[in-house]
Amino acid sequence: MAIPDGGAAVAPARDLAQVVAALRRALALSRRGLGRVSPNPAVGCVLLDRAGTVAGEGWHVRAGGAHAEVLALQDAAARAAGRPAAGSGPTHASAGAGVLGGTAVVTLEPCAHTGRTGPCTTALLAAGISRVVYAAADPVHCGGAEALRRAGVRVHGPGSLLVPEHLAAEAAAVNEAWSTAQRTGRPHLTWKFAATLDGRSAAADGTSRWITGSAARADAHQWRDRADAVLVGAGTQRADDPALTVRPAPADGRQPLRVVLDPRGRTRPGARVLDQRAPTMLVLADGVRAPELPAHVQVARVRLDPGQAGPPPNGGPHDRATLLDPAAVLELLYRRGLRSVLLEGGPRLAGSFLAAGLVDRVIGYLAPALLGAGPAALDDAGVLSIAGTHRLGPPEVRMLGTDLRLTARVLPRAQETATRGHD
Repeated sequence: MAIPDGGAAVAPARDLAQVVAALRRALALSRRGLGRVSPNPAVGCVLLDRAGTVAGEGWHVRAGGAHAEVLALQDAAARAAGRPAAGSGPTHASAGAGVLGGTAVVTLEPCAHTGRTGPCTTALLAAGISRVVYAAADPVHCGGAEALRRAGVRVHGPGSLLVPEHLAAEAAAVNEAWSTAQRTGRPHLTWKFAATLDGRSAAADGTSRWITGSAARADAHQWRDRADAVLVGAGTQRADDPALTVRPAPADGRQPLRVVLDPRGRTRPGARVLDQRAPTMLVLADGVRAPELPAHVQVARVRLDPGQAGPPPNGGPHDRATLLDPAAVLELLYRRGLRSVLLEGGPRLAGSFLAAGLVDRVIGYLAPALLGAGPAALDDAGVLSIAGTHRLGPPEVRMLGTDLRLTARVLPRAQETATRGHD
C-alpha cells in the first residue's frame, strides 16, 4: 500500500539526497542477510542524525538475533562512545544523543509485534527517532508504520517522495523469496541451468565441464550464497558428483543446505555431498531404507509423485514412477524453515517442478557454443501444446564474459484442454 508523503508536494533537495543515499546503503546491508536469516526477511537500516549525517547502521544477521533497527541503534551508541559496535552492545535505551530527533531509513516496514525479539517500533521510539522512511511494506506483520504514526513519528513509505520507485522495487526484490513463501506456504524456487545456444546441457557422452566460462560459474556461486538450499536429483548427483558448495567459501563460513532427492536411496558412499563442508539432507521415498550415511547427514522422506506414474509420454527411458512429489518436497523444506531454494538438478527434475507449477524464477546461462546432440536442458515439463507453454516475463539480460545470463520470472500458465495419453 502506498503511503503519501505527509501531503508534501516537494522534498528539499539536500534531505532527499541524504535519505536516498541512506536507503541505497540500507539495501546493500540487507543483502548481506540473504541465505542467513530465514525464515525471517533480510533487512537493512541506516540512522541519520538531525543534520542528515549517518549515525549508525545495521542489518539482520541471523534468525532469532537482533533486528536491523536495533543493531543500527547499537552501532550508533558505539560510535557516539568512540568504540566499535558489538552484537551484544547497548540496548536501544542507550543509543546516544546522536539519533535523538533523527531519521531511521529501513528497507522494510519496522515490526510492531513480539516474536523471538521485541518490537522494532518500541526500540525506535525509545531512542527518540522522529522520522522513519521505509522502502517496502511488511505483508505479514503490518501495523508498524501506523503504530509509529500514532506515537507522533513522521512516517514515509512506498509512494513517498523520499522513496524513489526504483529503490522501492529493489527493496521488494531483496525479499522476493520471503514474500513468495509467506504468500504460498512453500519456499521460493529458482531453477538455474547452463546450456549451449542449441539448448544442450551436456555433450552426447555426458560431459558438461565446462559449457560456460569462469565468469558465469562465479556468478552461479553468488546465487548459491543467497539461497537457503541447493536442490539436485539422484541422477545429477551420481553423474556429476557435485559438491554443491559456495566457492570460494564465504567469509562467515555459511553454506547452503544441500538437498539430494534420492527416491531409491542409491547415493554412493564417498559422494562429495556427504562430506562435512556443508550440511546435507537426503530425501527418500516413503518406506525406502536409507543407505549407509555419515552421522551428520539428515534423512527425510516424502511421497512419490502420483501424477508421474507410468511411462514417459514420448517413449523416453525414464522410470517416471520414481519421481518424488515436488509439492511434498517443498512442503518439507518450508517446515524446516527454508524460504529460498536453488534448483540445480537435471532436465528431468526441472521438468517435474515446472509441470507442477512450482518454479518461480529461471536463471539460464547460455554459452556461444553448439553441440547438436546430447541431453537437453529441460525434459518433459507437462506441455502438450503451444497453448500450455511455460511463459516467462521480460528477462534481465547480462553478459558474463562471453556467456549470456537471462533471469526471468515464470508467469502464470494457461490451462490446456488436451489430456495426456499412454499407448
